[in-house]
Amino acid sequence: MENTKVGFVSLGCSKNRVDTEEIMGELVSRGFTVESDPKEAEVIVVNTCGFIESAKTDSLDTVFEMAQYKQTGACRLLVVCGCLSERYYDELQAELPEADLIWGVKDHRGLAEAIEQRLTGEISPCLAAARRVLTTPNYRAYLRIADGCDNRCTYCAIPLIRGGRVSRPLEELLDEARGLAERGVTELTVIAQDTSAYGVDLYGKPMICELLTGLCGIEKLHWIRLLYTYPSTVDERLIDTIRSEPKLCNYLDMPIQHINPRLLTAMNRHGSAEHIREITDYVRAAAPDFILRTTAIVGFPTETDEEFEELLSFLTEHPYDRLGAFTYSAEDNTPAAQMDGQVPERVKERRLDRLMRRQMKISYEANKARVGSVCEVLVDEVRQGTAFCRSYAEAAEVDGFIKVPLSESELDGAESLCGQYRLVKITGAEAYDLTAEWYLND
Repeated sequence: MENTKVGFVSLGCSKNRVDTEEIMGELVSRGFTVESDPKEAEVIVVNTCGFIESAKTDSLDTVFEMAQYKQTGACRLLVVCGCLSERYYDELQAELPEADLIWGVKDHRGLAEAIEQRLTGEISPCLAAARRVLTTPNYRAYLRIADGCDNRCTYCAIPLIRGGRVSRPLEELLDEARGLAERGVTELTVIAQDTSAYGVDLYGKPMICELLTGLCGIEKLHWIRLLYTYPSTVDERLIDTIRSEPKLCNYLDMPIQHINPRLLTAMNRHGSAEHIREITDYVRAAAPDFILRTTAIVGFPTETDEEFEELLSFLTEHPYDRLGAFTYSAEDNTPAAQMDGQVPERVKERRLDRLMRRQMKISYEANKARVGSVCEVLVDEVRQGTAFCRSYAEAAEVDGFIKVPLSESELDGAESLCGQYRLVKITGAEAYDLTAEWYLND
């Protein structure tokens, strides 16, 4: 299949992005070339998301959009893979004639072989060993340390799609991270459905601290960031490990979903509300500059006004620097979808609006407190005369930016700034972004 052009659309989370990169690698190893313009692609692969209703709608809309290139472009084969097709394989086979090939979330090599067979009727040997094709800028990448999840939250379809947790061996992960560093990656973001429980299935206990310590030994890595931890397995040892290693960003993403004990039980969330309070207080006391990120669900079945107010009060009294909030979505075949007491959509939306308005004020006050400080940033992109940067406090693709206006002399060749680490002085605050200037002593 030498030089056959294949285009990709990757939807959903960063875990899905890694799947896309691995599929790309399999196809490139067989001689395909990656094409960014869907009109020119002979094969189009849509890696779908099926997590909540809005994601399903976006996925199907994208499939229909890409299907048009069979008439207006070069597309000969439209492939639909990922979480939506894993979850609704039979339904899509019957009701989505636009797709020529439907595949799930596993066996990326098998998918590459299936694509080749559909095009030529045969499978050719790989031209080279398959290697992930990074879709991120060359200086940053995700390291997926496990797939699937054992937590079985009553609202979540992930275990139905990806199964139970399967951790990857520690040495295999260190080898991959070394390879990424040799390719120029300096910022590594560690991801999984539940990162803080990494290794329990392989080693009988969480091994996330050992993994993080091993990653810090890779010389060319500059920043290592941990996302998607789970409250019950976040403990003082993990926080202390992050604090003690200079390469580990003092940043913790710990989705709590709620704080009311009754609702946490109804959600089948492991651990307790008291532990959430304790670990939040420990972080704030031990490391005041630590950035805490969380997510919350509003409108879970039977959530009362009083229980929502409890969540609001907790997030006011224990402010998180970053908050992603969602209205509850009833997902097929999940226990919560069958519960009595489903909350009306208008009530859910009203609660979400109140929560995010409160968080906007919290975020603004936290940003104001950083004005005047000097910090190291990574330049992520340059556009319209401004360098958009991130410090340890901003995760890629989910948080805001530190914006540095460029001088006239810097505009020529400004793209070369991307991937550089520089010092800046924070000069202004917005609700979610900051403004800054290059630090004169840099």
